[in-house]
Amino acid sequence: MQRLFGLETEYGIIREDIEHSDPVVESMELVRCHHRPFRADWDYSGEDPKQDARGFRAKMLQQEQEEIEFEEKDRHRPFSFHEMKSDLMLGNGARFYNDHTHPEYSTPECTTLLSLIAHDRAGEHIVRTCARKRNEFLGVPDALQLYKNNTDFHGHSYGCHDNYLLPRHVPFSDLSTHLIPFLVTRQIFSGAGKVGVEEGNDFRQAGFQLSQRADFMEVEMSIDTMHERPILNTRDEPHADRERYRRLHLIIGDANMSEFATALKVGTTALILQVIERGLAPKAAALAAPVEAVRSVSRDISLKIPLRLADGRSISAVDHQRLYLESAQKAFPSSDTEAQWILEQWERTLNTLDADPMQLSDRLDWVAKKWLLEAFIDAEGTDWEDTRLTGLDLEYHNLDPERGLFLGLEMEGEMLRLITDEDILSAMENPPMDTRAGVRGLIVSKFLKDIHKIQWEKITFQGRFKKPVYLMDGLFESQAIQKEVERIRNCQTVEALLT
Repeated sequence: MQRLFGLETEYGIIREDIEHSDPVVESMELVRCHHRPFRADWDYSGEDPKQDARGFRAKMLQQEQEEIEFEEKDRHRPFSFHEMKSDLMLGNGARFYNDHTHPEYSTPECTTLLSLIAHDRAGEHIVRTCARKRNEFLGVPDALQLYKNNTDFHGHSYGCHDNYLLPRHVPFSDLSTHLIPFLVTRQIFSGAGKVGVEEGNDFRQAGFQLSQRADFMEVEMSIDTMHERPILNTRDEPHADRERYRRLHLIIGDANMSEFATALKVGTTALILQVIERGLAPKAAALAAPVEAVRSVSRDISLKIPLRLADGRSISAVDHQRLYLESAQKAFPSSDTEAQWILEQWERTLNTLDADPMQLSDRLDWVAKKWLLEAFIDAEGTDWEDTRLTGLDLEYHNLDPERGLFLGLEMEGEMLRLITDEDILSAMENPPMDTRAGVRGLIVSKFLKDIHKIQWEKITFQGRFKKPVYLMDGLFESQAIQKEVERIRNCQTVEALLT
């Protein structure tokens, strides 16, 4: 498998020691608790959220009015735009910043699932460490709480975006045709589980569903991310050579606590993207009404209600995923060990979902959460109408190891692990050395004081060295990256770095 992928996670944040808090300020202060000092050095010049992958530039975004309202509120805050963003590029190659009302951690670019999981979990540990420092400053041990989830149960959703670098020559129409149906049913193993249903600002305590994001998907395709949320986001910001690459930015996915669920979510998607690139996608998987199907699949915990296909046939969500599994099984050789692991786990997971989903309580988030909630219902003699269930749902995602229900299960050995705690600690400090993140992270660690501006693919230095250094795309050039990493390690000055 030749691939490059990453995850962006927006964390839920709340102050429990006061009745009203400002999430913008709290997110900003949290980021600034990181040991890397804040400087307004993030370079936004290369970003264009209006560039659409369908071949045009949007005149406006649906969320622009909301952003205007944000700007009006921000004028009353004693901070500049860059101060509020508090953008940090870390020495491990990750980006950590305030995405207005949520702290966001973006992993470095990774080429393997184990590397990605380590860096995703490193993000959890980094934001947790910052929360601990913030609480020490506030003088209240549990004042600030962080949640790796996607809803506040009041109509607000925040995302976990999975990103994939793709060859530019793959037509976007091929991606939309074949990927949208796959994403609709991917949630049967990647969903984080959710109590109740949200429609607009209305929350109804109505049973349990598979996904936290499904309620918020409104259209098949759109460039927007906050209004008219799409199954397939069409923003075209490759953060790489535009002539060669595009970056697929998916906003439909849930934030997973389970390492296995993260691996299966990203791994199966990476395989299917290559299947589409090779022209091997299943021809009969198109859905009659994808947006409607996103919600119906999420709310069908039996996994048995048939989906309508575009050709008039009906199929279960599990069998729909099997169409994609079968196409991938034909596409990858047995010598590709990671691809074979994904295929084996994908097939085993689908078979178990068909037989008895509760057997997957040690690896799928929605199943583990459902098991916990049903245990509470049985113990308390209550039902799914109990308002305490939303609080338990939220605590499943709490990053505080003293309170987080998932972390409690994991510490008791009840959740499948794919990496070790040592892998996570290493990822908190060290970037992947087989992508450009290794080059970028090493430069940040060694030459931060000399950096003028920085972004994913470019670094500009200060003073007489004020010229941009473009980083390699790092998709297929691991030998070149290793050579560059060794060169940077031996450089003691920026002048030596640039010559």
